[in-house]
Amino acid sequence: MVEATALAISLQTGIFVLFLVAVRRRNVAAAINAAGAFVLALLPAVAEFGLQIVLARSVAFGPVLPVWLGAAGFLHSLGMLGLYESTWWWDHLTHTVSAALVAALLYAGTIVALPVLLGVDGSGPAAPVTVASTFAIGVFWELIELVAREAGERFDIEPVLVHYGWRDTAADLGFDLVGALLILATDLRVFVPLVEQFPVATGAVLLGTGGVVFGGSVLMMVGLGSAMRA
Repeated sequence: MVEATALAISLQTGIFVLFLVAVRRRNVAAAINAAGAFVLALLPAVAEFGLQIVLARSVAFGPVLPVWLGAAGFLHSLGMLGLYESTWWWDHLTHTVSAALVAALLYAGTIVALPVLLGVDGSGPAAPVTVASTFAIGVFWELIELVAREAGERFDIEPVLVHYGWRDTAADLGFDLVGALLILATDLRVFVPLVEQFPVATGAVLLGTGGVVFGGSVLMMVGLGSAMRA
């Protein structure tokens, strides 16, 4: 526990250092990405504190989530400073690590929430739901990158997220699936104790996330189609 906490703090510090490097280089996109990664890395600690005040009881997020968020954020922030362009496999690594985190949370959430939402055992549907949902979130992210590129070109500003072409998009989605399949192959249920503390809220978050991903993807595809025809 102590070692994991120290590792999480080290990764958070590393992300903040990368943010300072990006600011010094006047790399706006890298700075914004590092700032976002830093906020996400701190989110479990902030949520623990906030929920303890709101619910008046101790809420344990555990050591794994902060470390995983920190690792994913550090790898992405480092990539934004040049490794995405100079190291061909870096993008594959970051997508696999990030997608595995998303899949692990979805896997645990499905196992815990389906009995609450539908009154059925969530272990059976967990695998297909995890793969499909991870892929859908990957598509959602790739569409955000496309929108960022279009916005950058239209307003002549540096995009916060960079789109490297359709071949790269296909590879990204492929490694998103690799991350999800790694979770299923190892039957990794490390986040089940976390989401079991909030079974009803977990179900609501899963449904809300699904609505945002589906609705947002449709809106972005319509918008991109209109932009391309203009």
